[in-house]
Formats: sequence, structure tokens, C-alpha cells
Amino acid sequence: MVWNPSEGIDLGFFVVRYYSLMFVVAFGLGWYIMKKIFERENEPIEKLDSLFIWTVVATLLGARLGHVFFYDWEYFRNHLGEILLPFRFSPEFEFTGFQGLASHGAAIGIILAMYFFSKNVMKRPLLWVLDRVVIPVASGAIFVRLGNFFNSEIVGKQTDSAFGVKFIRDHFSPRDAVNATKIANPNEAYHAIATNPQYADLLQMVPAKHPAQLYEALCYVFVFAILFYLYWKTNARNKKGYLLGVFLVLLWSVRFVVEFVKESQGGFESNLGLFTTGQWLSIPFIIIGLFFIFKARKMIQV
Repeated sequence: MVWNPSEGIDLGFFVVRYYSLMFVVAFGLGWYIMKKIFERENEPIEKLDSLFIWTVVATLLGARLGHVFFYDWEYFRNHLGEILLPFRFSPEFEFTGFQGLASHGAAIGIILAMYFFSKNVMKRPLLWVLDRVVIPVASGAIFVRLGNFFNSEIVGKQTDSAFGVKFIRDHFSPRDAVNATKIANPNEAYHAIATNPQYADLLQMVPAKHPAQLYEALCYVFVFAILFYLYWKTNARNKKGYLLGVFLVLLWSVRFVVEFVKESQGGFESNLGLFTTGQWLSIPFIIIGLFFIFKARKMIQV
């Protein structure tokens, strides 16, 4: 499969980027799910607006800082202004957008935000809030990974299997695509490489890689389905920390396993060896999740 999508939906005056659209879908669906949960729990819907804002800010800020400190601190320690600004100042000024979001950072950000939200807005125990928030978070993870797929980022290792995908935009930078085809517009250059027989030799250079983003997205569908079932069909929601524990174990176990077929994303893995940065960061979440599950399992009645 050759993968070379457009950047987004061109409305003429504005381009809706697929990656941004997936985030909108994730947050929108999350709001809808939490609305149903609030109605079941007889919580005022007015509090949902505050929860939505807290979650959005915590997710984006936590994910950004997670990428900075976990994966690319060597660069950002010398470019502090670029941490929260979508610009690059050297070697020349350039608008880059926020390139780099880490899910582990997002998880930490959400937990911290829910601590303050539970005390100041919900007036409920932190675990009560987290047991419910993890359900829409799991659904959101599906669409975030689909956004990564559209962006041809977080790709897997090379493979000869039938699942392999040729990510044109991962192999060729805009400049490389232009130089290779002599076509001035990068998007047209990418399209030519992917579809024009004249550039078959260039397409041949693109290795097939595991679509790791789709592997994760598919697994997260099951994580979401399990949490959804436990909340709506059992009394697991009444056992503080149980749903949170299931979420942590399932989601980060998926991440740990899929990391085996992902390309390295950098970070501190070169110093520790054995596992990738993503796997090392997933282990504490899994252990914490097991703690909550074992603490509550004897009280669960289906």
C-alpha cells in the first residue's frame, strides 16, 4: 500500500488538516460520552464544560511538555522559546506548528488536572473522576493515532509482510521531493512519486514499514470497548480505582507491545538499552494500574 494523503480537506479559504480534525473528533466524542456519564451519575451538566476545558488544556500542554522532556530535551534545552511557541528561530525564522506530542506526557497532564478539577469543581474523590474520564480518553486515543497515520508519523520498522505501507511523506521531505522530481510544489511532487510511472524508481526507494499507528488504533478500540462495558454493564464503576487500573494496564500494555515494531523516536533509550523510551515510560503506568486492580478485584461483582 502506498500512503500519500493530502494534508487535509481544502475548503478554498482554509485547509482543515486531518490531524487537527482527528483531535476535534476525539474531544467531541469524549464530551458526548462524559455527558452520558454525568446524566447517569446525576451530576450537573454545567460542570462538564469546565471538565472539557481542563481536559483539553491538560492533554495538549502535557503532551507537548512530555515530548520536550522525555524525547527531545537535548534540542529544547538550547531552544527554550520553541517549547510553547509554534515557531523555529534558527537557522532562520520558520512557522513549524507544534511538532511533537507525547502520550505519556498527556496522561500525566490529565491526572494532575483531574486532581485539581475533582477538588475545586466536582467535589468528588480523584479516583471517582479518573474512573470515568479514562473511558473518553481511551476513545480519544483511537483518533489521535489515526491522525498520526494521516500525518505519516510514528511509523513502524521496515517489513516485508503484507501489512507493509510505503509512507511517501516519511521517506521524502518536502525539499527532497522537489529536488527529486523538479516539481516546485511539494504536494504535487509527492503525488507524482506515488502515482506517476515516470518516478517508479523513486517509489521503489521507499521502504514498506509497519503501520504502527493503525495497530495501536485498532487495539485501543478494544480497550475502549472493555472500559465501556465495565462501566455500563457491571458495578465496576463503584469500586474506586478499578476502571483506572484496567485502563492503565490495557492501554500501556498495548503501547509497550507495539513499540517493538516502531521506529525509534529517540529519548533516553540509548542510555538504558533493552527497551525503547516509550516502553520504559509505559512500565510505571502498568505497575500502578495493577496495583489499583488488585486492590479492588475482590469487591467486583459482575
